[in-house]
Amino acid sequence: MVRSSTSTASFKSSTLIAIALAIATLYFGRQIFIPLALALVLDFLLTPLVSLLERARLGRVPAVLVVLIFSLALTAGTAWEVAGQLLDITGHIRDYKTNLEQTIRSLRPPASGALGQATATVRELNKELATVPGQAAAHAPNDANGAPRPTHPVPVQVTAPPSNLIQDLRALLGPLAGPAETAAIVIIFTAFMLIKREDLRNRLIRLGGQGQLTVMTQALDDASQRLSRYLLLQFLVNAGYGILFGIGLYIIRVPHALLWGLLAALLRLVPYIGTLIATAFPIAMALAVFPGWQHALLIVALYLVLELVIANIIEPWLYGAHTGMSSLAILVAAVFWSMLWGPVGLILSTPLTVCLMLAGRYVPQLSFLEIILGDEPVLSPQEHFYQRLLAMDQDEARNIAEAQLQEKSLENLYETVLIPALRLAEEDRHTDALGERTCEFISQSTRELIDDLGDRIVPHDPARRPGTDGKLLNSGNSRANIICVPARDEADELVGMMLSQILRQAGYAATYLAIGTVDGMLEQVEKGGFRIAIVSALPPFAVGQARSLCTRLRARFPDLVIVIGLWEFGGGVLKAQERVGSTCVNAVVTTLAESLLQIRTLFAPCATLLSEESRTVAENGPGGETGPLRSKAAI
Repeated sequence: MVRSSTSTASFKSSTLIAIALAIATLYFGRQIFIPLALALVLDFLLTPLVSLLERARLGRVPAVLVVLIFSLALTAGTAWEVAGQLLDITGHIRDYKTNLEQTIRSLRPPASGALGQATATVRELNKELATVPGQAAAHAPNDANGAPRPTHPVPVQVTAPPSNLIQDLRALLGPLAGPAETAAIVIIFTAFMLIKREDLRNRLIRLGGQGQLTVMTQALDDASQRLSRYLLLQFLVNAGYGILFGIGLYIIRVPHALLWGLLAALLRLVPYIGTLIATAFPIAMALAVFPGWQHALLIVALYLVLELVIANIIEPWLYGAHTGMSSLAILVAAVFWSMLWGPVGLILSTPLTVCLMLAGRYVPQLSFLEIILGDEPVLSPQEHFYQRLLAMDQDEARNIAEAQLQEKSLENLYETVLIPALRLAEEDRHTDALGERTCEFISQSTRELIDDLGDRIVPHDPARRPGTDGKLLNSGNSRANIICVPARDEADELVGMMLSQILRQAGYAATYLAIGTVDGMLEQVEKGGFRIAIVSALPPFAVGQARSLCTRLRARFPDLVIVIGLWEFGGGVLKAQERVGSTCVNAVVTTLAESLLQIRTLFAPCATLLSEESRTVAENGPGGETGPLRSKAAI
C-alpha cells in the first residue's frame, strides 16, 4: 500500500515537471512554435481547397502554389482596401474638427460641480509640480568660468558600421519587420505541410509507437475533423457578424460601413475583446461626423444585440457541440495562450486547446486535459445524482432525475440512475464511508422522489382495493397479485417500490412490503393472498439474505411463485442463478425489464388457469369446486 501511494505521488510529480517543461519550451521557443502553429492552422484550412484542385487533375505542387497565391492575393487586397479606407478617413479628420471639439467639450464636467472643482485642483497641482524642474535648474552649480553646467548629457555621434541587405530591409519596414519575417516563415511552413501532408501524418503515427496504429489514426482523424469544422464554423460566424454589423452601420448612415463590417469580421478572430475594438472605430467615426450622441448610442445598441444573440447563444451552441470544449475552457485558453504567445496566441487559443483536449482523450497519461477542457459530463447521471444526495442537496438531485425523465422512460430512469445510485450508497455504507444521518437523508430523499414520480406517472387502478393494513389484497379480478419483498435493508425496499410502480404501469396489480422482521413480512404475504412474490435484493451484500428469505417463503407457501431480483448484478442472469440456486426459486432477474418480462411469462398460465376456473364456476354454479392456484410447476 505504501509502495502504491509512493508510485502515485512520483507519477504526479513527474507529470507536473513535464507540464512545466512543456510550458517553458513553448514560451522560450515561441519564435519557432508560433509560425509552426499558424502554419498548422492554415494547413487544416487550405487542405480542402488543395484536395479539390488535385481531384481536378492538377498536380500537388501546382495546386499548393495556386491556393497559396490566391490566399496571399486575397489577404493583400483586403489589407490594401483597409489601409486605403483608413487613409481616406485620416485625410478628412480636419472636416470633422467642429464636431470633435463639441463632443470633447461636452465631456468636460461643469466648473461649478464637484467633479469640475476636483479637476481644477488637479490642474493646479500639475502646474506646481511643473515648476520644480525650473527651480532646480536655477540652483544648479556653475563651472570654473561661471557658466552653468549642463544638466543633460551631451549626445555623442558614433559612426555605424556598414549595413547589409537584411538590415536595410528591417530599417525600411520598421515595426513591420517582425511580422513580415513571421509571415514569410509561416508561408514556407504552410507550403511544406500542404505538399508533404501524408508524409507528416505517417511520421506522427510512427511516433505513437508500435501497436498504437488504431489510436493514432483515430486521434488524427478526430483532430482534423474537429479543427476543420471549427475553422469553417468560425469563418461563417465571423462573416455573418461582419455582414450584419456592416448592414446595421449602413442603416445608421455611418460612413465607410463596409470597412467597419470587414474589420469586425477580422477582429472577431480575437476572442472576447476583438468585437470591442471593432466597435470602437465606428463609434469614433459617428462622434466625428454627427453632432450629439445619438448615432454612437445606436452603434452601441447594435453591438449589444449582435453580441447577445451570436456570442451568447449561437457561438456556445455551435462551438460547444462541434469542438467539444466548454465555454470556461475557451476563456481560460484565451488567457493562457495570450500570456504565452501574445496576440497570436489569443487568435490560436481555441485550435491549440482542441489539440490538447484530443491528446488527453487518446493518451491515458494526459486524460486530465479532457476532463478539464472538454464539455462532456465528467460524472455519469447516477454519480451526479448520488453526489448531490451526499451533499444533502435534495433539490438539485430531484432536478437531475427530472431532466433524465424528459429523455427516458420511468423504467429507464430507475434502471440507469436511481438503482445504481442506491448501490453506490450501499457500498459506501457497508464500508463505513457514510454517516447515519447521511444514510437516512439518502433513503428519505429517494423514497420521496419515487413516491412523487409514482403519483404523477403511474396510473391509479380502480380495480385494486387496499386492505386494512394499506397493502394490496386479492380483488378477485383476472390479474395476478404481485408482492415485492425486501431481502435485507431499506435499499431493497426502495427498489421494490420502483418495481411495483413499473408493474402497475404495465397493468399488473402489484405492491411492496416495508422492511421488517422476516416473520412479520411472511405474515403480510399470507394475509394478502398474493400469487407471485419478487424478492428484491441489491448486491453484493443482500444475496445471502435473499436466498434465506426465498427458502422461508417456499417452505411456508409451496404454491407461491417466487422470483429473486439481484439488481445490478455484474455477472448477468446465469451467474445470478448460480449464486442463488434453483431449489426454491422460479426465476432470477437482474433488471427491471427482465422482471417485467418474467411476470408476463409467468402471468400467461395464471390467466389461462383463472379463465378455466371462471368457466367451471359458470357451469357448476357458485358452489362448484374451484380449487386454489396449483403449484409452481403448473404456473
